[in-house]
Amino acid sequence: MKLTELLAVFLLFFTDQSSEGKSHPKPSCPYPPSQWCRSLEIALECKVQKQCMELTATRPDPAVPPVAVSLYYESLCPGCRAFITQQLFPTWTMLQDIMTVNLIPYGNAKEIPSANSPFTCQHGDPECRGNMIEACIIHSAGHAAFQVINCMESAANVLNAAQPCLQLYTPAVSWFSIDSCVKGDLGYKLMHNNAIMTRALNPAHNHVPWVTFNGEYTDENQDKAMSSLFHLVCQLYKGGKPPACTGAQVKLDRSLC
Repeated sequence: MKLTELLAVFLLFFTDQSSEGKSHPKPSCPYPPSQWCRSLEIALECKVQKQCMELTATRPDPAVPPVAVSLYYESLCPGCRAFITQQLFPTWTMLQDIMTVNLIPYGNAKEIPSANSPFTCQHGDPECRGNMIEACIIHSAGHAAFQVINCMESAANVLNAAQPCLQLYTPAVSWFSIDSCVKGDLGYKLMHNNAIMTRALNPAHNHVPWVTFNGEYTDENQDKAMSSLFHLVCQLYKGGKPPACTGAQVKLDRSLC
């Protein structure tokens, strides 16, 4: 959980405790917690300027590039689903300030010269559809795409979960737009681009999930990623390690209400 989210939970908890048994006045801050530290003006209006200063003090050095993690995967591959939900998403949740994630849904699919079905997939047509749905979500949902895809891959049925997961995490993106992408030229274009990126891997992939770090693949890093991606990202980051990596306690002066 990011520090802004922790801050929101912290403040909301003590607000509820202090106002127990009393009426709940309309909050004076019109912004969601994720926006509280976007600018000094918002921080002042929401009365969290002190907390935002502490948050800024613990952020990584912006001059140090984040660890770029790219995952080449298939939507219905059991190993890929486990890696996304048990390794990649939890690590990103804790370390997203020092890492970026690039998802390339294609894996062991094949691009074939056919107007009706230009792709074949290891787990059949449902996987081809799942790959394309996720490619369209990545294209349309921006920063929230990873949350949507993790939601899908965590579900018992990946395809059936697509629409409710999209509505949950990106209500501004309509399912109609994703469905149109899947059924139209854009979806095929996105999958073709994923095919090009996957075929360009050096060394060539021979299984999925296939993980590269800063554009490079090694068997050693692949093994480490499968067992403990969190520790590997901390190890690869060149800047000062965040508290989550070091386990160091961070003592912040929190005001209480």
